[in-house]
Amino acid sequence: MTEELWQQLRTEAEAVIREEPLLASYVYACVLNHDSLQSALSFILANKLSDDVMPVVTVRELFDNAYSASPENIEHAACDIKAVYERDAAICSYLPVILYLKGFQSIQVHRLAHFLWKNDRKELALFIQSRNSEVFSVDIHPACVMGRGIMFDHATGIVVGETSVIEDNVSILQQVTLGGTGNEQGDRHPKIRSGVLISTGAKVLGNIEIGEGAKIGAGSVVLSDVAAHTTVVGVPARAVGKPGSKAPAETMQQNIFEDESNSGFL
Repeated sequence: MTEELWQQLRTEAEAVIREEPLLASYVYACVLNHDSLQSALSFILANKLSDDVMPVVTVRELFDNAYSASPENIEHAACDIKAVYERDAAICSYLPVILYLKGFQSIQVHRLAHFLWKNDRKELALFIQSRNSEVFSVDIHPACVMGRGIMFDHATGIVVGETSVIEDNVSILQQVTLGGTGNEQGDRHPKIRSGVLISTGAKVLGNIEIGEGAKIGAGSVVLSDVAAHTTVVGVPARAVGKPGSKAPAETMQQNIFEDESNSGFL
């Protein structure tokens, strides 16, 4: 899948140059000068993260080393690109995902931070986390475990705590917090199972489980487990129905009134 996607990205890049010549040097630098998705991503992300203290060549070397040591991260990135393409109504091609969308980019930066954290380079991992927060306004602790096919829509203000787990095929919108309930130590953050949709501004707090295919309504505060294939909303959140699909992360349907009522709320 990765190689096929890479060829599609190159085709789209060539089309952009024909349609908008002013972007030619940028598109060549980011895509057409590279021979693989790995090379293109390391270039794009390093140029985003570098600053006067940490030069781009150093950051790019970190990405290249991480991709070489853990090639599954490239496969995961490809799945993330496809997730955005399939779920975001504003996206009609693959190229804008890697060039412009900070939700996608911030997830890939976290994958580098997580790689460093697992390999006992924790201070450097925390530096990458800090740059991720500064550049993209997304703050993910490097220890957070994240699957593939993840979409951060708009992404601004997303905060994810240290012991959080985000499984495959999850969609999270802006201003969402996966946090703790106090200053307790140990396993204290949410576990988000496959297919979950967490809508704008929701706060999911504590060592709780959001079951497979669940939906959390916008602005909700979730303080206890959510059963699989259940819609919750409110402060504090309570069950109000069942999502209209097995994986609401894929449909991105945030309107709870579209869900099947199981509580008399709707």
